[in-house]
Amino acid sequence: MASLFLTKPVERLIAETQERRCSLRRVLGPVDLIALGIGATIGAGIFATIGTAAAGDAVRQGAGPALILSFILTAIVCAFTGLCYAELASLVPVSGSAYTFTYATLGELIAWIIGWDLILEYAIGNVAVAISWANYFNTLLSGFGLNLPTWLTVDYRTAAQKMPDVIAGAPHVFGVPIVFNLLAIGIVAVLSVLLVWGVRESARATAVMVIIKLLVLGLFCFVGIRFIKPENWQPFAPNGFGGIAAAAAIIFFAYIGFDAVSTCAEETRRPGRDLPIGILGSLVVSTLIYVVVAVVFTGLVPFPVLQSLNASEQAEPLTVALRHVGRSDTIIGLVAFGSVVAHTAVLLVFQLGQARIFMAMARDGLLPASLARVHPRFRTPHVATILTGIGVGVLAGVSNIDEMVDLTNIGTLSAFLLVCIGVSILRFKAPDRPRPFRVPFGPILIPTLGALSCVGMICYLPPTSWVRFAVWLIVGLVVYALYGYRHSRLRESLSSKPAPCPEGPAAVE
Repeated sequence: MASLFLTKPVERLIAETQERRCSLRRVLGPVDLIALGIGATIGAGIFATIGTAAAGDAVRQGAGPALILSFILTAIVCAFTGLCYAELASLVPVSGSAYTFTYATLGELIAWIIGWDLILEYAIGNVAVAISWANYFNTLLSGFGLNLPTWLTVDYRTAAQKMPDVIAGAPHVFGVPIVFNLLAIGIVAVLSVLLVWGVRESARATAVMVIIKLLVLGLFCFVGIRFIKPENWQPFAPNGFGGIAAAAAIIFFAYIGFDAVSTCAEETRRPGRDLPIGILGSLVVSTLIYVVVAVVFTGLVPFPVLQSLNASEQAEPLTVALRHVGRSDTIIGLVAFGSVVAHTAVLLVFQLGQARIFMAMARDGLLPASLARVHPRFRTPHVATILTGIGVGVLAGVSNIDEMVDLTNIGTLSAFLLVCIGVSILRFKAPDRPRPFRVPFGPILIPTLGALSCVGMICYLPPTSWVRFAVWLIVGLVVYALYGYRHSRLRESLSSKPAPCPEGPAAVE
């Protein structure tokens, strides 16, 4: 049992990244990291989930105009966690995010569980974003008179349950209808190619998309502010604190992007300084934008109208708000375009993050060594990137979005919880190790508040997400028992010698 909780020394984690064949290219500065963080944070959350958060759904109450407080509440939870991330990322500047931090503090088994959870945050979360992207892009194409067959824009299960005419009209092979989301698969494939090409190119593309979507959100606020009716903010909190907290649990999906910054630790020029700036800077900027948009949105649409919207309308809240006040199709089209761009940026950054988590786990022997290979020319983890693209693309082509968001939230909150605990543990285990950034007010207060707030947020997620999460953890433990435990490099040798890179042409300069 003791071997399950072996921790990996920080020195060894850093040494393994300095092997030339394993190393990534350090090209990112603080501006790049803030852009990546904003690119991952401002996306599906603000363009899609605020409708449900404000109005509620079949199992949760909505916040109404108090959606503004829900954003602030979620920001506070993420600020506690973000401070902990900033300290650990500057202390352990290694790809892998919470997985790597946990390996250095809580041991291998817990690290595996966190790495398995992070698949929910990045890969499964990206499945939901890809599906949402496809819906918005299909709407955008329709505006230009380009109408794809419905059997190429929806998953089979949704079509079978709600669209029998689509099933009947789709092509059949050996009697089986061919129904899948081609647009979702296509965007994942394109972004995977870009990520293999290079992280600098990916960061530049993200920066451009960040500028576009901020301009579009600015347009929404500029146009909408003239039509705000203060009476729409009454009653301010129709469902009390319960509605505010339930909405906060829904829009938590809008905040998880700052975690992606820490996965770029090995590609940051000065990680001790730049990573905290990137993590906290992107969190602050995103929160300010969210609050302003929430003020305008809730001022445009009365709460009873929000409650009357169907699920499809709630998924496009900003365009619905503009239609409600009679804005032109041109303005609505521009906002829809901004949503497509925002979703694209989120997809790009999360695909980048998931590949680097796979790479870190493969270095430790917990996943096959081929996932740690670095492209000899582009210096990117190309095998992990391609595998991530295939997995996300296939699932996005056949999955339903509703089942993905809550599963992503509970997996991410579990990872955040252990990051907060890890800060306190590492302060006592390695008190003298240089920390370019320290969580303020000592090793107990902020990490404890962060851990408790994560637990509180989990309590407001629906029970079905707990069941799915339990099944996911059981599957992960089986995989660890059959492969990870047997191939762990830390268990094989506790010497200080760094683990070798995987051999083969793809790993050699």
